[in-house]
Amino acid sequence: MKLAVDRERCVGAGMCVLTAPAVFDQDEEEGKVRLLDPEPADVGDAVQLCPAAAITAS
Repeated sequence: MKLAVDRERCVGAGMCVLTAPAVFDQDEEEGKVRLLDPEPADVGDAVQLCPAAAITAS
């Protein structure tokens, strides 16, 4: 699975970081998502839990 994030769409809810902290982080300046691992083995429910649909998987 390959992930992509849309930082413009991100609202900084942090659900991705809570669900998969090894894959996602939030920047300190804006609180928006940062992708740490674009091809993780498992992201749990992080993609579905994003309230802004800022994370996509292919």
